[in-house]
Amino acid sequence: MGKWEDGPGTLTAPGATVPLQVAASYRARRRGLLGRDGIEGALLIVRTNSVHTFGMRFAIDVAYLDRSSTVLSVVTMKPGRLGMIRPRGRHVLEAEAGAMAGWGLRPGVRVRVDAP
Repeated sequence: MGKWEDGPGTLTAPGATVPLQVAASYRARRRGLLGRDGIEGALLIVRTNSVHTFGMRFAIDVAYLDRSSTVLSVVTMKPGRLGMIRPRGRHVLEAEAGAMAGWGLRPGVRVRVDAP
């Protein structure tokens, strides 16, 4: 994972290949999933190790990734919560609650991101 740009991509996990939206710019990272009623696939927020769900309309799964795209942890967050900082985390994947279990995401799993 080198230089990042906002835009579409693909996430390949052990149990699925899903559409991905990359949030790389300050504006896109700050907005995240705020104001949305859901998401098809996942959102990758690059260069962060913590997220919040203040202002969110739905619960989300959050996977913290290290610099080699290995999952450090997966948590489900309800709206109005502040996530813990993951010191080794470099990027965060977000998806609708329950989606990541179906994709086979769990600690120790490495994912592949194909993005702009």
